[in-house]
Amino acid sequence: MTRIHQDSFTLSTDGRGTFDITGEVAARVAAADVQRGLCTLFLHHTSASLIVCENADPAVRADLETWLARAVPDGDPSFRHDAEGPDDMPAHVRTALTATSLGLPVAGGRLDLGTWQGVYVYEHRHRGHRRRISLTLVGE
Repeated sequence: MTRIHQDSFTLSTDGRGTFDITGEVAARVAAADVQRGLCTLFLHHTSASLIVCENADPAVRADLETWLARAVPDGDPSFRHDAEGPDDMPAHVRTALTATSLGLPVAGGRLDLGTWQGVYVYEHRHRGHRRRISLTLVGE
């Protein structure tokens, strides 16, 4: 029988960077008692994103930030939208280049990630924000 479970949680960030939510998501998947299916995460914001990334070496996430800083620099004079400062439009571009939703497999009642995979909120603004994440599980 197909089951659907929905939940949401918030994360407070302290500025630009990645914030590991793997444990939070895994705990909510386990509590939902869905044995196999799909976990969809959705971030309700336009200046932060969700990523699946290497979880063993933090240098990977630092290198990702270095690349994005070069590709989408703060204060780029070609951007017109800067209502909230020089990181405003770059944050929106970073979000468009990454993702606001992820589909993750569930197997054996657990989140089924690879050995070195973690799930992260990637804050693109310099100041901290409260970010809301919705989780929907569909399975049996």
